[in-house]
Amino acid sequence: MAGKPKLHYTKGRGKMESIRWLLAAAGVEFEEEFIETKEDLEKLRNDGVLMFQQVPMVEIDGMKMVQTRAILSYIAAKYNLYGKDLKERAWIDMYVEGTTDLMGMIMYLPFQPADTKEKNLALIIERATNRYFPVYEKALKAHGHDYLVGNKLSWADIHLLEAILMAEECKPDILSPFPLLQAFKGRISNIPTIKKFLQPGSQRKPPTDEKFIAVVRKIFNI
Repeated sequence: MAGKPKLHYTKGRGKMESIRWLLAAAGVEFEEEFIETKEDLEKLRNDGVLMFQQVPMVEIDGMKMVQTRAILSYIAAKYNLYGKDLKERAWIDMYVEGTTDLMGMIMYLPFQPADTKEKNLALIIERATNRYFPVYEKALKAHGHDYLVGNKLSWADIHLLEAILMAEECKPDILSPFPLLQAFKGRISNIPTIKKFLQPGSQRKPPTDEKFIAVVRKIFNI
């Protein structure tokens, strides 16, 4: 029997958080080896295990996988969260790319200079409410199903819930114009594996704070 996947990253959300979400939703236990110093990162680089000298890196099925999108695609396919055919996979990809764009904006907000934060926060809220969330609301309304693609839980649903919760940290009532997304959030949050991941004490990481930003800047020289 293969061992548990091992995740190599800092002790925060960043690009690894969506990987944690996907594994947890699939009911897969995983281990984490945290990069806590610049030396930890250098050791991984010097050991030759980082294909492009960067993390996230996940050890899974005898591979040392890098590149977030490649890791997520592999996990989604392995655990039947990637649709039943090419068309469904294409829809999942499109939905995931949308939520990735929104989450990227939110992820980088804490690292931005104080004088631009307010403007960028307003942009995130505007994009979420006018560009991204209407797409998912419309999709749920059009097909009347509980899930975004194929009426079955997929990577697209898990990614969207993660994006919703991140957006709510920016603006708690951001879903108020979207009744179907509110219902969706409730449904997906109550799937047993996801519910477990949302409980205190899980491997889900907290929002980025100043202390963590200082650690990241030190490790990655930014």
